[in-house]
Amino acid sequence: MSPARVLIVDDDPEMLAMLRGHLEGEGFMVLTAAGGREGVAMLEREECDVIFTDLVMDDGGGMEILAAAQRQRPNARVILMTAFGSLETAIEAMRHGAYDYLTKPFKLAEVTLTVNRALEDSRLRRENQRLRAHVEKEQGIGRILGQSAQLRAVLDQIRAVADSDAPVLLLGESGTGKELAARALHWGSARFGEAFVPVDCGAIPEHLLEAELFGHEKGAFTGADRKRPGLFVAANRGTLFLDEIAELSPPLQAKLLRAVQDRAVRPVGSTTVVQLDVRLVSATNRDLAVMLREGRFREDLYYRLAVIPVRLPALRERPEDIPLLAAHFLQRAARRLGKTLTGLSEEAAAWMAAHRWPGNVRELENVVERAAVLAKGPLVHLADLGTEFSMDPGLPSIRPTLGELERQYVRRVLEEAGGDKQAAARILGVSVRTLQRRAQDL
Repeated sequence: MSPARVLIVDDDPEMLAMLRGHLEGEGFMVLTAAGGREGVAMLEREECDVIFTDLVMDDGGGMEILAAAQRQRPNARVILMTAFGSLETAIEAMRHGAYDYLTKPFKLAEVTLTVNRALEDSRLRRENQRLRAHVEKEQGIGRILGQSAQLRAVLDQIRAVADSDAPVLLLGESGTGKELAARALHWGSARFGEAFVPVDCGAIPEHLLEAELFGHEKGAFTGADRKRPGLFVAANRGTLFLDEIAELSPPLQAKLLRAVQDRAVRPVGSTTVVQLDVRLVSATNRDLAVMLREGRFREDLYYRLAVIPVRLPALRERPEDIPLLAAHFLQRAARRLGKTLTGLSEEAAAWMAAHRWPGNVRELENVVERAAVLAKGPLVHLADLGTEFSMDPGLPSIRPTLGELERQYVRRVLEEAGGDKQAAARILGVSVRTLQRRAQDL
């Protein structure tokens, strides 16, 4: 392994010679610049791991070296040498990105220790960047498949806001991948090493949801046989994903607003407030604009949650992604089943291209997995798709409306679930309350 490269910038020849001799004796490769102007020029042409610079020089000081390093060598760590009278400036430099400072006169052992700490910090930062890039590919953005312009625009938006702590509201139909997007936001942020806690607000009974979110004391209500911290606390320093946020009742909306505003929760039955550091990501498939107009969703809560709104496109808006997604789901199912499946027949591919996918990517995944089970050969045929509401791709004029397709699909899933609305809701990826509303139209 080649030795670390240290650049020393100082207009005092004696200090320069002393530091160079000491650091070379410690095994470092040392570059020197006799002043600020020469130091800036050297940063433009020389790689270096650590920059040791005097804060005050006749031809430009350490702040100029720091600014040049951030432009030219962003991974290098900058250590400032300063007299006691310039201590305030050195501290300000650290606020602007300097790694550390030494106050003159200092011991040479301090120099070695500080340089080694700076190198370790640099190594850890590079490893962290590498890990984050790997994690984002495996757990975040990389898991959202598609090449369409609509999806690329959404992924660009997710990348742009991931490292912010601003609340994000994910909008889109059921099955468009809102939880995948929420996970991508988490894994792309500085919180990626902490917990990601998903909550389906429509799946938890209303009388239990407050205690689930905020926690409760022992004896706070019937059945509360022990103290529980709640999901907000479980997500502390990480990300809390509130799915189906539109299903919250007005009283719970008010309590959630207070928690978001105060960055704190009060468990049910407690008088103690728990301070929290949580990144909040919410999602809904409902039209919140309509709910706001009708007074069914609090406007003040909406603006707290929707600091950054992100709309995920429906699958029918990005049809060019269907073959890629279908191939991915088919190969995944084939591996799990131990089968050899090479692809779709022309008829099956044509049906997929013509289908409107009211259940979006989740529906596509279910259809492909069912076809993988039913397929008798290496090619998946139209009959293997196993859907009685398939249409003739050659007759676009008789295509059912989106509402008709949705009603047929909901009816079919309910039949397959034997009328069990909880099981059907899980298959459809909606809350039981949402399914009950849809079922009224059947």
